[in-house]
Amino acid sequence: MQDTTPLSRHESEILQTVRARGSCSIVELAALLSVSDETVRRHVQPLVKKGLVHRVHGGVVLPEQEAPFRRRLGENQQAKEAIARQAASLINNGDSLFIDSGATTNYVAMALATHRNLSIVTNSIDIARTLATRNNNRVYMAGGELRSDDAASFGKSAVDFIRQFGVKRAILSIGAMNSQGEFFNFHLEEAQISQAGIQAAEQVIMVADHSKFSRKGLVRVCGLQEVDILISDKAPPKALAKAAAQTKTAIMVAK
Repeated sequence: MQDTTPLSRHESEILQTVRARGSCSIVELAALLSVSDETVRRHVQPLVKKGLVHRVHGGVVLPEQEAPFRRRLGENQQAKEAIARQAASLINNGDSLFIDSGATTNYVAMALATHRNLSIVTNSIDIARTLATRNNNRVYMAGGELRSDDAASFGKSAVDFIRQFGVKRAILSIGAMNSQGEFFNFHLEEAQISQAGIQAAEQVIMVADHSKFSRKGLVRVCGLQEVDILISDKAPPKALAKAAAQTKTAIMVAK
């Protein structure tokens, strides 16, 4: 039977903070609430029992590992916009691109607004809409089941469609990366789309803000050896930077 006990003030504040951020450490919550770490742990426990949050080592996360797409668009927006501008600066008029669905790649599409004669393969309706109606671009939209969260297509038909193409560059978003230089998404169908894009491209550009560093994801997409350029808003941790040097993956810090 579901616990319907009303939340205390501290419990409500903790839940609101975690919902806004997606995750939060015990130390951060203690500072925000001006209470001790132990007090935070005590108030987190009822939220865990109600299924409203999950405990992880040193912190609290939402039950869903990945925030809804529209909310993700607003998270770290300035960082995503800077990353998008950096990615767009690498693209020439007339280039052929694969761009997967993602919050950061949506900003990349917007940053490509002044580019001309692009050929774009994508599984994202938002990205297709942004680039299809301007500057003599040609957009090829992968079909398949549309996900309600982000209006992007997934499944075998979408993957098979992408595999028909050979593009100059793939621009990919990612859900998480570890210090060994492995990239992850949270859903198998997302990883399969990204892998198809990697196979189709001469050059792979990964775009990810710093919140993805040392984050845990469920499904492995690729390793650094398959990525030519990693663009973020902050320098990666030392272990990841060392791994990138070994694979000769260029790291660009967007400003």
